[in-house]
Amino acid sequence: MRPAVAAARFDPDPADGRVFAASRVVRSTDVSPAGRLRLDALARYLQAAAEDDLADADLREPHAWLVRRCEVTVRGYPRTGDRLGLRTFCSGIGPRWAGRTTTLATSAGDVIQARAVWVAVTLADGRPAAPGEAFHRVYGAAAQGRGVSARLSLPGPPEPAAGREWPLRAADFDTAGHVNNAIAWAAVEDVIGGLGWLPASAEMEYQRPILPGHEPRLVTSQARGQAACWLLHGTQRLASARLAR
Repeated sequence: MRPAVAAARFDPDPADGRVFAASRVVRSTDVSPAGRLRLDALARYLQAAAEDDLADADLREPHAWLVRRCEVTVRGYPRTGDRLGLRTFCSGIGPRWAGRTTTLATSAGDVIQARAVWVAVTLADGRPAAPGEAFHRVYGAAAQGRGVSARLSLPGPPEPAAGREWPLRAADFDTAGHVNNAIAWAAVEDVIGGLGWLPASAEMEYQRPILPGHEPRLVTSQARGQAACWLLHGTQRLASARLAR
């Protein structure tokens, strides 16, 4: 495991309330050619932990949850064969969304923390909906009365924003009928491959769902110790990301 930053700040687990634990082993399909965990694989770990938590809590509300944004802080990157412990909890509740914090640990200690905002949508028509009474009963204690905002803040791409084609595949689409959130992180991995450094922090915001018929293009920008990228369909922003050393 190669350290990325010496003393990144991680939020602690709540003293009270539900903290769900899961485990993963970093496999060869989850890593870069150099053997470190890729961010798109991390996104799948986070989604699996969230789904496992909801299933374990036996929530029976007519909601699905879609990622609005995610911030990742890295102390070090796990590598092939590492056994990971994941701890995830609700870190805030909003009118139609909730925050989820997930921490990954290796035998050396906590190495990655992700803070995500998930929007609750109805299964019937996909419209945003308030988390129900059962959700508050299961997760309210861990949230400790904290609110959370779903506002997006990353800037748009520079002009002109030509970029390059970033074709979609049938395997990129999930049961919600749009591209899975992890696929946008795969675009970030394309950017990381040309940087010569690994990010100590990464942010992703999802402006619009990526749907069948969209023809995304990837636009990138670099500055000293920072990089950004965007997936665009025409002039519409689909997803935005920012990386920092």
